[in-house]
Amino acid sequence: MEINGLPLHVLVVHAAVVLTPIAGLAAIAYALVPRWRDWLRWPVAVAVVAAVGAVWVAFLSGGDFRDTDRFAGATGEFATKLQDHEDLGGILRWVASGFGVLTLAAVALHDRTGVVRILLSAVVVATAVATVVLTVMTGDSGAQAVWGT
Repeated sequence: MEINGLPLHVLVVHAAVVLTPIAGLAAIAYALVPRWRDWLRWPVAVAVVAAVGAVWVAFLSGGDFRDTDRFAGATGEFATKLQDHEDLGGILRWVASGFGVLTLAAVALHDRTGVVRILLSAVVVATAVATVVLTVMTGDSGAQAVWGT
C-alpha cells in the first residue's frame, strides 16, 4: 500500500519509532513513581494502545513492502540486513503486544496495592525496557539495511 507514492511502511515506521519509546518511558514512570500514577493512568493507556498499533501496522506493512518487486533481487549483505530487520520486527510485535497487555492490566488494576502492585510494576518496567530496546534495534537494523554502507 502506498500513500502519495510512498510505501505505507516508510511512513508508519516513524510513528512506531517515536510512540513506542514514549509509551515505554511513560509506563515506567507510571510503574515507579506512585505520586504520578493517578495523573499518568489514562495517558499511558492511550500511548500504549497507539504504540502497539503502530508497531503492528509497521510490521504488516513491512511484510507487504518486502513482497514488492523492489526487493525481489535482494542478495548478499543487503538481503542479510533486510532479513535481520524482518526478524527483529517479528519479535518486536509480540514483545510490544505483551507490554501493551500487561500495561493495560496494570492500569485496569490501578487501585491494587501490596504484592500485586509490586508485581505489576515489575512486569511493566521489564516489558517496557524490552520493548524500547527492541524498537531501537529494529529501527536501527532497518536504517542499516537502507542507509548503511
